[in-house]
Amino acid sequence: MTGFGGLLRFMLRRERFALPWWLLGAALLVLVQSTQSQNLYDTAEDLAKLRQTIGSNTAAIAMSGPTRLLDSIGGEVVFEIFWFVSVVVALMSMFLVGRHTRSDEESGRAELVRSARVGRHATLAAALTLAGLADLTAGLLVFLVAVGTGLPVSGSVLFGAAIAAVGAVFAALTAVAVQVFENARAAYGAVALALGTASALRAAGDVGNGALSWLSPIGWGQRTFPYVDNRWWPLAIPVVAVAVLGTVAAALLERRDFAAGLVRPRPGRATATTALGSPLGLAWRLQRASLAGWATGLFLLGAAYGSIGDSIEQYVADNPEVADFLPGGAADILDSFLALTAMTLALIAAAYAVVTALRMRGEETSGRAEPVLATATSRAAWLASHLSVAAVGSALVLTAAGLGEGLAYGLTVSDAGQIPRLIGVALGYLPAVLLVVAVAVLGIGWLPRAAAALSWAVFGYCAVIALFADSFNIPEWLRRGSPFAHTPRAPLDPLTATPLLALGALAAVLAAAGYRGLRRRDLSF
Repeated sequence: MTGFGGLLRFMLRRERFALPWWLLGAALLVLVQSTQSQNLYDTAEDLAKLRQTIGSNTAAIAMSGPTRLLDSIGGEVVFEIFWFVSVVVALMSMFLVGRHTRSDEESGRAELVRSARVGRHATLAAALTLAGLADLTAGLLVFLVAVGTGLPVSGSVLFGAAIAAVGAVFAALTAVAVQVFENARAAYGAVALALGTASALRAAGDVGNGALSWLSPIGWGQRTFPYVDNRWWPLAIPVVAVAVLGTVAAALLERRDFAAGLVRPRPGRATATTALGSPLGLAWRLQRASLAGWATGLFLLGAAYGSIGDSIEQYVADNPEVADFLPGGAADILDSFLALTAMTLALIAAAYAVVTALRMRGEETSGRAEPVLATATSRAAWLASHLSVAAVGSALVLTAAGLGEGLAYGLTVSDAGQIPRLIGVALGYLPAVLLVVAVAVLGIGWLPRAAAALSWAVFGYCAVIALFADSFNIPEWLRRGSPFAHTPRAPLDPLTATPLLALGALAAVLAAAGYRGLRRRDLSF
């Protein structure tokens, strides 16, 4: 463990800009949900109506959690937001551990660190400690926000502890994954699969008899029932899981070579396929697994939204205050709901687009872009190949989201025509998503070191404007800076060509400006 303290301080310094945004996001989710829930369900009668409506809707239970939480207003907040905050904290923990272990080994940074007086287990221990501190901070912020919005202290403490416990489990699971797999992408994929499996088990358990929920770290947190039963004993399960996974990770570290994994990558073909003979084919080959994962996730989320579309009118009839949070109010409840969910799915698609566009910068800083550009491949062709993945991939992801929502909603109302209708609604957001991609390209061209921060800042701004503008009373002039604010809110509003063409033209101009900057600078700057 020699060098543990110095490594931890170094990791904290590296995360001083990115980590606060993860923590702020988790706190913001709780703040908005707690405020809205207490405004909507401020009487026992309102909660009783909600229990009656939600109790018979399996899709809503699968998306949120056990209906036992609806016995109190604090429990209703946990019911609505626990899964979302858990996913944020789990992903934060995954990236913290993966970035400071496996990613550093891939980049060569860990080799430089290990050349000093640093123990073999110091890096892993420091990364886990960093993730643990981040999880505890997230739990503390959840507690402070919950208490600050008027929820009981005892339940708020348990709420924060449950969120921290979920994050700690996925941090420890990532510590195991980075020992098993030889590259960070494979480790992240394995942990993301585990997160998806945990969500599915929790959903299946809550819809059924509850047994499967006990196989999920998210289920462990929810089964504490904050503000209802305030049960602390379920948190013993994640504590034991973290201890076991941490011990396993340390043991596996002893059994592998530096920069290697216990599972070696499968050897490639002796000769490349024809598709890999071009930068376009290479770009698609590098990103196909990511595209498949995002498309599958958005299809399932769209299906979850579509499955409750048929009951949304009854839900709003029982809880009329909910109409205030829908884009069209109470005038057209169903289309208002579909418009809101379409925008939410489009925002997630924009996150995929940012990740895909920033892959260019990752290829550049890792040195993998240089061998490609050392051939007859021009910078324009290299940029266009990655940009095509971001653009076409965004369209495919939006199509998957619309297909899932249209298929599920169409099945509930026995109308197959909802499938092409909602696919069209989802694709209406493509110009806005492409504009976010163009901002990333602009950053890569002119401000490469700040490209990631710039891209995610723009995405965060768009998300806040789209989801929380009314809650925070954001002025109209500030809202107009988001491309999503200029996209017609179909199916509530008709899709018109003028704003979509304007957004597409602006995206083309910014992408061209980014290419100009890329031509004028050195690589790996």
